[in-house]
Amino acid sequence: MAHDADRPPEATGPGEPVELTLEEICRACGVETSFVLELVEEGALTPSGAEPTAWRFAYTQVRRVRVASDLRHDLGVNPAGAALALELLEEIEALRSRLETLGG
Repeated sequence: MAHDADRPPEATGPGEPVELTLEEICRACGVETSFVLELVEEGALTPSGAEPTAWRFAYTQVRRVRVASDLRHDLGVNPAGAALALELLEEIEALRSRLETLGG
């Protein structure tokens, strides 16, 4: 069973995004700092802030880190490949959503 310290912070209210520090997103996703740094370098993550100590990640980026981590562990995909895969997966989701909207 996970301890409260192992879970990422919860949103404080509807529509209020939670931002995570570099340490918090690493802990929430069970990854090393170096992996997140590589994802940022590859453009897969876009934190706010000028440097790693000031970075803040939108809570929605947790999913991106977890998917990239799964790709690395399951398929041996490097961070550059994970960035491309994330972009393509999001494009597929957007196209599916659009197709539903159009009644397809």
